[in-house]
Amino acid sequence: MSQITAAVNNPIARKEVNFDGLVGPSHHYAGLSPGNLASALHAQSVSNPKAAALQGLEKMAWMVSQGIPQGVFPPQLRPNFPLLYDLGFKGSPQKVLEKVYKSAPQLLSMVSSASSMWAANAATVAPSSDTENGKVCITPANLVSNFHRSTEAAATENLFRYVFSDQHYFQINKPLPSASHFSDEGAANHMRIPATDFHSVQHVFVYGAQENPAQAPNHFPARQTLDASHAVARLNCLPENNVQFFQQLPMAVDKGVFHNDVIALSHKGLLLCHQHSFVAQQQKLRELKQGLGHSLAVIEIQEQQLSLEQAVGCYLFNSQIVTCGDGQTRMLLPMECAKQGAVKQLLEDHVQPQAQLAELKFMDLQQSMRNGGGPACLRLRMDLTEGELGAIQGKVLLDQERIAELKKRVDQYYPDRLTVKDLSDWGVARGLIEAVEAIYQLLDLPQNLIPNIE
Repeated sequence: MSQITAAVNNPIARKEVNFDGLVGPSHHYAGLSPGNLASALHAQSVSNPKAAALQGLEKMAWMVSQGIPQGVFPPQLRPNFPLLYDLGFKGSPQKVLEKVYKSAPQLLSMVSSASSMWAANAATVAPSSDTENGKVCITPANLVSNFHRSTEAAATENLFRYVFSDQHYFQINKPLPSASHFSDEGAANHMRIPATDFHSVQHVFVYGAQENPAQAPNHFPARQTLDASHAVARLNCLPENNVQFFQQLPMAVDKGVFHNDVIALSHKGLLLCHQHSFVAQQQKLRELKQGLGHSLAVIEIQEQQLSLEQAVGCYLFNSQIVTCGDGQTRMLLPMECAKQGAVKQLLEDHVQPQAQLAELKFMDLQQSMRNGGGPACLRLRMDLTEGELGAIQGKVLLDQERIAELKKRVDQYYPDRLTVKDLSDWGVARGLIEAVEAIYQLLDLPQNLIPNIE
């Protein structure tokens, strides 16, 4: 038995840990992501950063209450003044904000985006049980398909190099080159699927773009490239026979499936997906089953049960299926799924019994959902041993007490109303910066991870 097979065959030695991105105080609606229908629909609406962060913390608190290890990543500093200086703006912070808002309000929105909250795009992770070097391998995503997200990559890498700095356990790779040919969107396009008997594992990388333009979407961009997926698999030291590459169905991308986690999800030996998720779907599912020794449970939702438009609208597939401390499996879903009777009935009559779910837990994440991010968008999932958990730096692993402290910081510092125009006020922006600094202090993270605005 190989080292990798032996490790996969011992799932008890590892715990699934979810690291959620804490919604930043600059959370606002600007419609910056083409193909993200919810983001476009709510562009220029008034946001409530305080409510958004508290909703995210309630999600984390529920996970902790279920005996599931839960971590948090702090928001990045916004507005991004160093980037504005690099773009030629000069003067005091107030003068810079005024100039940007007057000449390029969309740019002000971009450099103030709180999109790092969606930690599923932060990186792609391979657990030490699966890698050829026996380390947890992490490749931060370059996110070059959208300018406002590409500015996250350097700060994410720096954070990870601190939090996961123990090189005995972790390998942090550089993001891929910042070019469209290697556009990488992180774990939102990656699924780790072990066999139901845990004797083998497959890593499925889902891409939308390749060299053949005939197999590309017509209306919205395909963000993940095949070459990027291949590169991440190599960097994360995954054996070739444990890796498969699925292409997103172009029709699904055109209907708002901008990441795979909008249309498919996995948990242990279960894959839940829509009928129209992948190119040559039945063939790819057969190949996946073969790679897992035919030990795979698939729940495939048909178009007649739930249309692509409905799936994108309610974010059913952006849910999280988790194994709780009591050994029961539960599904965490956005409240939008409960509000649509047909969707709720599909879950109760079809998904819950087939997936053997003890509970369907619906949560209010409206502030994130309006920008196109559901439960799974907010978290980066890792499988870690006790030793790897113990090597994590900073107080980023949560209990209810630390969550309560974070809620206090949010109540104290976060605004309950924010528009793009508000971001041009240095008094408002300074308050947003102070909020992030207070969170870093609470999480015992070095202040040098936060850029100097001077």
